Amino acid sequence: MSTAKEPKKNPLAHLAGLARDTIPPMHPAGRPFVLGAAAATLLLRRIWRPAGVLGGVLTAWCAWFFREPARTTPGRAGLAVAPADGTISHVEPAVPPAELGLGDEPMVRISAFLTIFDVHVQRIPLAGRIETIAYRPGKFLSADLDKASEDNERNSMVIRGADGTRVAVVQIAGLVARRIVCSVNEGDEVAAGSTYGLIRFGSRVDLYVPADSRVLVEPGQRTIGGETVLAELPQGNS
Repeated sequence: MSTAKEPKKNPLAHLAGLARDTIPPMHPAGRPFVLGAAAATLLLRRIWRPAGVLGGVLTAWCAWFFREPARTTPGRAGLAVAPADGTISHVEPAVPPAELGLGDEPMVRISAFLTIFDVHVQRIPLAGRIETIAYRPGKFLSADLDKASEDNERNSMVIRGADGTRVAVVQIAGLVARRIVCSVNEGDEVAAGSTYGLIRFGSRVDLYVPADSRVLVEPGQRTIGGETVLAELPQGNS
């Protein structure tokens, strides 16, 4: 009995597909930096040829820094996923930023520190509706310091889940970071794991969850934004 032959695959198309799957796309906020670095490289190469090599490395690093890899987010309800790649630096009770209007009762703050080698896009930790976004200028202390949560420039956001549970996520500038990008607005419906912002260069992201949440990570643990589950949330906690 004859069997149908599988169609032959084009080797070049196969390699192109592998490259697309391996090399992550770049976040739009990084394009001006990459284009600027590329233009500077071409100019320097005209002046001094060896500088073109250094400029090429810098351009490639810049494109790599602003990468936005695809992530698979757990679909089970009641989970808060990591809003950023990084290393857990603190898990502790803390009052959320005053500008969010969440009151004076402590929540659980889970802090992740990002080095310049980490993916720097931020992702939505919980599917729901954005209630509040508040930006506050501040200092540029090293983001791994505990007081960076209170003193540094930050952009804070409250998300209410479908069952009424609210979490807060805070982008915090660091010693090198000087620009926080937030691409969502109050009232937007957002999906867990979707990209919502970016902090340029070393930084920190804090996630505040209800005090009776079951935290699943510890300081020193590495997180993958949009994939690592940080906590199981109490249902209907507003």
